[in-house]
Amino acid sequence: MIMRVALSPFPIHRPTGLDDFLDRVDRLADEAKSGGADLLVLPEYASMALAGAFVAAPDVAAELDAVVSRADTLVEGFRAIARTHRLLLLPGSVPMRGADGNIRNRAPLIDGDGRIAFQDKRVMTRFESERWGITPGGPPSVFETDFGRLGIAICYDSEFPLLVRAQALAGADTILIPACTDSLHGFNRVRLSARARALENQCFTAVAPTTGMAPWSAAVDENRGYACVFGPVDRGFPEDGLLARGALDAADLLFATLDPARLAATRDDPAVRNRTDWPDDPAPARIVRLT
Repeated sequence: MIMRVALSPFPIHRPTGLDDFLDRVDRLADEAKSGGADLLVLPEYASMALAGAFVAAPDVAAELDAVVSRADTLVEGFRAIARTHRLLLLPGSVPMRGADGNIRNRAPLIDGDGRIAFQDKRVMTRFESERWGITPGGPPSVFETDFGRLGIAICYDSEFPLLVRAQALAGADTILIPACTDSLHGFNRVRLSARARALENQCFTAVAPTTGMAPWSAAVDENRGYACVFGPVDRGFPEDGLLARGALDAADLLFATLDPARLAATRDDPAVRNRTDWPDDPAPARIVRLT
């Protein structure tokens, strides 16, 4: 089924409280719905902006605690927004404490009825592991929706081909990539990975990054990037695979219409069969001495 996606390059602004933060997400949902979107995607750690309402000065630990302690209430607010606008919502990611006491970086996917499921981030960045102590989550999942099967690869996870490959093999035609990148190096790692994953699996990938400067925060103080959407680099698609992109560090929603029939046509008669020619069980490389 054709799906219209709205991607938010979410600028990190300091809210006055939880209601103020959720009102902002609600306005984005309204804008997305008005633009004909079926799905709104916010960036990884968009929720960390909430810490600005409760932590006076930059403090990595205090900011994390401010959001983790309100995570359940925040997620319920996201569910209400999805129900209000009858919209599939990926509100970025939220650091959440599990029953084992560990904190994981979790991306909720919520439908218009308020039903919810989570994708945990699998691979931690150095900041997450060394400064926050975030625990790696479970394996990749694929989510059944009214618009087909979707996968979520949270930021750094998109840089590991086998994680996305598992989702593609499980039937995900679209991989959503909420990202939080504090430099153009980081953003381009995610962007180039998203493009590569679309090429390898002949699928759609869609990136939504954080943007803007927030000197009041130690966790999300610098944010660079732009929203972008990629498809296969093959027949029926642009020569570079780029389907849509926003302006660098701009706040505007990026809309894109994703039609799985285009993917099916390309997969049926491609110039090359990246998706099916993948050597899923490659032999170990041999060490060869020149003679």
